[in-house]
Amino acid sequence: MEHCEISEATTAGIHQWLAQREDQTQAVAMVDLGCGDLGQLAPLLRTLPLKKYVGLDLTQAVLPLAQRNLGSVPYPCVWEQGDLLNWACSSQNNRVDLIHSSFALHHLNQGQKLLFLEGARKHIEPNGLFIWADVFRPNQESRLDYLRRYCQRINQWPGLSQSQRHSISQHIQTHDFPANRDWLEQHAKTKGWSIRWAWIGQHNAEAVALLQPV
Repeated sequence: MEHCEISEATTAGIHQWLAQREDQTQAVAMVDLGCGDLGQLAPLLRTLPLKKYVGLDLTQAVLPLAQRNLGSVPYPCVWEQGDLLNWACSSQNNRVDLIHSSFALHHLNQGQKLLFLEGARKHIEPNGLFIWADVFRPNQESRLDYLRRYCQRINQWPGLSQSQRHSISQHIQTHDFPANRDWLEQHAKTKGWSIRWAWIGQHNAEAVALLQPV
């Protein structure tokens, strides 16, 4: 799934944004929606000038793993079990400078994605950055065609039994609703975001989008 390339694009996007901030000495508040176990992101988080990090995930069991993988950092961390759409739609959350979500938002259907974009816009500072790393469909590709194509990839993944491949395929056919890239470009703008693609993978699925409030 090109994890190295995704990490590189995420790192470059954040550092470019930090370099462009008016006050580069000001620490930033970050929320990580669907943080998982931080197996990929932890090395970057240890280097960022954060004043607070919130790791939120629907699965309670991964939060101790995330805390362990991050290790000791010079800023406070909050670990929350919760739903990312509820976070976006809540009126209780303070604004943050940096939102990150990796391979979580594709579980939302189209209407839920619009609600998320609208809600997250209210929770980000005017000069903030939202990094959305995920799977997306090429322009005009149907969800059915995307699923067929992705399941063909799964059949080529090494080290998995046939039953494991079948289980993964069943999961994505039931739970994955990746957005078309052109759809996201259009609707992000209507919800108050600018958007550009930091990286699009060779399989025309995985990508990293950088969104900023306008």
